[in-house]
This record gives sequence, C-alpha cells and structure tokens, in this order.
Amino acid sequence: MTPDLPSLMARVVRQDIQGLHAYAVQPSAGFVKLDTMENPYPLPEALQQALGERLGRVAINRYPAERTEDLKAALAQFAGLPEGCALTLGNGSDEIITMLSLACAVPGAVFMSPLPSFVMYGLSAALQGVRFVGVPLAADFELDERAMLAAIAEHRPSLLYLSYPNNPTGNLWDDAVVDRLIAAMGEAGGLVVMDEAYQPFAARDSMARLAAHPHVLVMRTMSKFGLAGVRIGYLMGRSALIAEIDKLRPPFNVSVLNAEAALFALEHADEYARQAAEIRAQRQRLYEALLAMHGVHPWPSEANMILARVPDAAAAFAGIKSRGVLVKNVSALHPSLANCLRLTVGTPDETTRLIDALRASL
Repeated sequence: MTPDLPSLMARVVRQDIQGLHAYAVQPSAGFVKLDTMENPYPLPEALQQALGERLGRVAINRYPAERTEDLKAALAQFAGLPEGCALTLGNGSDEIITMLSLACAVPGAVFMSPLPSFVMYGLSAALQGVRFVGVPLAADFELDERAMLAAIAEHRPSLLYLSYPNNPTGNLWDDAVVDRLIAAMGEAGGLVVMDEAYQPFAARDSMARLAAHPHVLVMRTMSKFGLAGVRIGYLMGRSALIAEIDKLRPPFNVSVLNAEAALFALEHADEYARQAAEIRAQRQRLYEALLAMHGVHPWPSEANMILARVPDAAAAFAGIKSRGVLVKNVSALHPSLANCLRLTVGTPDETTRLIDALRASL
C-alpha cells in the first residue's frame, strides 16, 4: 500500500522542522538590490576575462583535493593567521555555524548570543536540539555587559557568538566589554566565536584576541569581500580545536570552481580593497543623508549596511520598492527593531536612487 504524503511526512519529518519557515529570499529581478549586504561592484572587464579563462582550465571532472588546501594556505596568509592556529573552510559562514553546532551539541549545552543579531545562531542551535539563550542588547544596540555577564555565569554556555560588526545593527561593540566577556567565557569553560563577516568595512578586528586566547575563534566570509556567489566561509582557531571541527566538514564542500575563484580574488586583493574603500565612502554619504531626513534615525555603522528607524517601516519599504529599490524591513526580527529598515550600501548611483526613494516614501 502506498502511504498518503501528509501521513508519511507526519511520521518521518521532525515536528519542529515542520513548524519552521524556510529562509526567504526576496525576488530581485529588475530592482536595485540593496537588501542582502552584497558588494555591489563586479570585477573590471579585464579581470572578468582573466577569471573566465582560468576557470575554463579547471579540471571539473575531478573532485576537489589539493586546491582547497592551496586556498586555506592563501587565506591564512591573507588574514595573518597566528602561529599555532589553523583554519577550516565552509560553504559560507552558514555551514561553519552548522559545523560548530554539531561539534558542541553535548548534552545540556547552551549556545548564547546578544539579540538582535544573526538569526542563524539560534536557528542552528534549534536544529541540533541545543538550548539557545539570547540576551537583549542595551540602548543604541550596545552590549548589556551586566546582563551578559549574569547570563554567562548562570548558563555557562558552550558557545558565545559575537557578531563584530553586528548584523543587522552594523555597530562594533565596546572593546573593553568584549574583552571582559571573553574572560568570563574562559572562566565558564566555553568558546567565543567572533563573527567578522563585515571585517572589510570595519576599523577593528579580533586577530589579536585569536592569538591571545585559546578559547576564541574568528569566523569570516568572502561573501562581503565581494564573492557572495562563490560561498566561501572560514573559521580560524587553535589547531587542535579546528581539527575537531574540521571532522564535521562535508567531503569536498568547496568546489574546485569556487576555490579557484577565491584564489583569483586573493591574488587581486588590491581591487577588492579599492571597492571596500568606495563602499565605506558611500556608507558615510548615505548616513549623512539619513541624518538630514525628518523622522529618520540612522545608527553609525562599521559594516556595509546602515540600520535606520523610520516612522512607518512597512509604508517606507513599500514606497521604496515601488520606486525600484529593494531593501530589508527588519521590524519583525526583534522588538527593539520596530520600524527599522536595513539599507545595504551600494554604488554611488544606487545610493542616489536609495536616498531619493526613501525621501519620497516618507
């Protein structure tokens, strides 16, 4: 007898999975796309041609092997990996978060993060059956040090994620507070994951913390660097710890084409640095324009997006979209984000269109 599909799903698919919503991606064809914090700049034509020719010579009939090791070595050099540390690769940061969740899902484990922050921290914990504790940020989205320290002492988390700069708020937290949280996690016997997805646009990073503390990991991605379509994330930490996490990496999780494209990008890091500098300049221009708009409150950002509170986020989002620009309405992600839009920084022309569309929509 062939079972009916609803009954079959009810029996074999976990109930908590059935209650989840899939990650939603807004259709973007025909829009100025400023909703997912991508680098808006393509490679110059000469580099596009050189990359295409290079990818055409890749042996796609073979499984990835040594080339991913070459990529790891190149990333280690690019990031300035400290002595005694290693790195592992993921299909974007999302896969690395999954690997961390799998590795640290011991019975009774707790994962922790400030909130609002990157949604995948809590989702990945839930998928592994691990309790997740979110600690609300203080005013202006700063870390609530007292609440964080109390939560660490009470729950003794195995993992503390610190998005640095934070998504979706864009800010770098107070370094002294971050260092005290790292010390508290050391006393609690847990790991601190410094998520530096937006490092190309930030004034500070955590490489010194990585060198100084064996319980600190640094996670980065090449997506904001300019390779969102290539899907390369990497995690750095003490060699013995990375070796354990690397056991959970799916075989051949980074394709030969992705690895080759990433190596090509690292060989032309000066072009991506130039692009990042232009994005930082447009970020400042957008911030100043937002400050001048009546009823709009933007927060200073160290990322490639700006969080701004508007009088009516739903109406502003619809008005901006009707004018051909796509942004992200984050109002529903957390109570502290009520009436907030997350605005990705684009090219000069895209920034002009965003400013005009938002001003007309207020």
